[in-house]
Amino acid sequence: MQFCPEPGCNVLVMRGRCDAHTRNNRNTQPYAAIVHRWYCSKRWQDLRESVIRTDPFCRACLARGRHTLTVDVDHIRKHGGDPDLFWDRDNLQGLCKPCHSRKTTRNE
Repeated sequence: MQFCPEPGCNVLVMRGRCDAHTRNNRNTQPYAAIVHRWYCSKRWQDLRESVIRTDPFCRACLARGRHTLTVDVDHIRKHGGDPDLFWDRDNLQGLCKPCHSRKTTRNE
């Protein structure tokens, strides 16, 4: 037995994902493809560059008094496929790789 590999899930499974996350993955394939296209677009690249110029230092590190360069652009509130939330500049922040990975792993 092992835990479902979905971040934050504590369900034990023989292999693969639990029922809830297997269903989610099947239902979200079109969503995943759409969001993937957004991240690959010129519009996203331009927006990402703008965020990095505006937030050259990781916001999470700055809050702790450290100056770490921004590498990733993070959605503050999960967009969940909502294009308005995805493209909202006020919903974006610059983070360093460790802070972004930590936030993503915690599923925030």
